[in-house]
Amino acid sequence: MAKPQIKIEPMQREHLDDIIRLEEQAYGPHHWSKESFFNEINNELARYYCAFDESGELAGYAGCWQILEEAHLTNIAVSPARRRNHIGEALLTAIIKSCINEMIKYITLEVRVSNMPAISLYEKYGFKSLGIRKGYYQDNNEDALIMWTENIFYDKFKIKYEQNLKNLNEKAGIIYKL
Repeated sequence: MAKPQIKIEPMQREHLDDIIRLEEQAYGPHHWSKESFFNEINNELARYYCAFDESGELAGYAGCWQILEEAHLTNIAVSPARRRNHIGEALLTAIIKSCINEMIKYITLEVRVSNMPAISLYEKYGFKSLGIRKGYYQDNNEDALIMWTENIFYDKFKIKYEQNLKNLNEKAGIIYKL
């Protein structure tokens, strides 16, 4: 069986209608607006990427803000029909690659305390929990786990990242157009 192909490329204005449809599927009525994404792709501090499947259909997206030596992962969303197919992991590796290219040392994020698949993925890539933001999510007042990487240029992080990337590429063919 051929491994699935995932193409990662920078988010563009022409992707926004598909992103909003995916955003609604992933987050329901409490989702970002088209204007928010438009503003993000025009924000010089932001890096947003789309993942496309073999047919060229949008399968997910992710973004971060890069400020000085830190990146803040703002969101990762994967189409519910494409979850558990390494799309989110491919997007996370694209964010990390972008941070490496931009000499960003640390990556942080918030994740719902109930989102165990996402927490497991972040831990796999070396993120550690460093606290809780009480009532962070407005839709249900759920707490957020605050997660950080150590310096991504340290050998400990790089070795883990490179091994995970190798394993990911054995499962799915990732084409990065960053």
